[in-house]
Amino acid sequence: MMQFPCQPEASHYIGGGYLEDAAGAPFDCINPATGEVIARLNGASPSIIERAVACARDAQAIWAATPPAERGRVLRRAADIIRARNEELSVLETLNTGKPISETRVADAASGADCLEYFGCQAATLTADHIPLGGDWAYTLREPLGVCLGIGAWNYPIQIACWKAAPALACGNAMIFKPSELTPLTALKLAEILTEAGAPPGLFNVVQGLRDTGAALTTHPGIDKVSLTGSVAAAAAGQMKHITMELGGKSPLLVFDDADIDSAVSGAILGNFYSTGQICSNATRVFVQKGIKEAFLARLAERTARIRIGDPMDPEIQVGPLVSAGQAERVKGYISAAEQEGATRVTPPLPLPEGPAWVSPVVFADVIDGMAIAREEIFGPVMSVLDFDSEDEAVSRANSTEFGLAAGVFTRDLARGHRVASRLKAGTCWINAYNLTPVEMPFGGVGQSGIGRENARAAIEHFSQLKSVYVAMSPLENDY
Repeated sequence: MMQFPCQPEASHYIGGGYLEDAAGAPFDCINPATGEVIARLNGASPSIIERAVACARDAQAIWAATPPAERGRVLRRAADIIRARNEELSVLETLNTGKPISETRVADAASGADCLEYFGCQAATLTADHIPLGGDWAYTLREPLGVCLGIGAWNYPIQIACWKAAPALACGNAMIFKPSELTPLTALKLAEILTEAGAPPGLFNVVQGLRDTGAALTTHPGIDKVSLTGSVAAAAAGQMKHITMELGGKSPLLVFDDADIDSAVSGAILGNFYSTGQICSNATRVFVQKGIKEAFLARLAERTARIRIGDPMDPEIQVGPLVSAGQAERVKGYISAAEQEGATRVTPPLPLPEGPAWVSPVVFADVIDGMAIAREEIFGPVMSVLDFDSEDEAVSRANSTEFGLAAGVFTRDLARGHRVASRLKAGTCWINAYNLTPVEMPFGGVGQSGIGRENARAAIEHFSQLKSVYVAMSPLENDY
């Protein structure tokens, strides 16, 4: 059998160990920087899906009966192991996603460890309420949902796996996780780590496959909750499953004329070019007040021209390739459409390595609201700069979208910052910052950007359910 540099022991991780499925359809895992096949995996056949669900249900019963403090200790040990293996995980994530190693070392596995640690600390505190009712009283119990399905995206593979697994496990659930077929490798490492940390076999299972695998898991009667970034949730909704959805966005960044221009430019760059623009909350519509537009664009062009793009394993590199050649072609299509629609390219193309997955970061000015690049999620390093006159105009145009994931405001007037943030239709708003998502802060969208929240105490609500118990302290009397 041909050997690949990142080949895992087997394609799936079920019941506490690796499991191969020769009956499953094979697919290749590509290093987008080079086009090299780094692993070949098999998708899940129906028998693998059934085994994963059965193992998860068995493990969940054991885990739910485990004292919450012990559940927390397992999650915190897993966080420690991730930190100890951060370099290995970062290299694997870079080879699989194409993201620069300078990012993955600080933002991917590390943030996943933070999430496991946070919910590990929360596990023993998940108490509910005592409700006095005169002579009687009531109380509530916070109970697990059962078996949760996590469906991951390709932009932050291990972080997303942790964001979904940590609150689910803290609440006493089991999880089956299906990674994106483009970035399937680090979820297997997370499964290894949770087993090493003491999780019961089958508590966290990884099932590989294409879209049909996700659909089969979503509609499986043994799945109680679906948490995903994707588009297969409709079937789950039809079965009355619990659902959390994060479905992307077209987020606005409002830069007022009293803003610190260098800081605002930093926010715009962070909100468009970090992870080669492949972040769902990116501020791809940058609204700049007309009084500072020219100064803003000049500084933005100067700094964009200095971006270091190249081999993502080089720690000095800031921008790598897109995740795949197909995604790069999609992004290039939007760039061509913007030029045809009359947007002005502010930044010339940067020199690129050879290969089909590379796209140079680009800034467009003279963008109007009706252009495709101002309306549709691109998921690549493409920034649209629009200008505005008044606060009311900026807020109205920023809200003119079906999405509502995130938004940002740059201003020295903090009263205006708070006022504008309260008016923006978004699940997360930043004032004089952008794309900072500590685990202590809820994350999620409104409108077509999703349902529910990840991270913080808010996530507990989406991975547990309340039971109310009424206690009568005297004999029940009635006239019947």
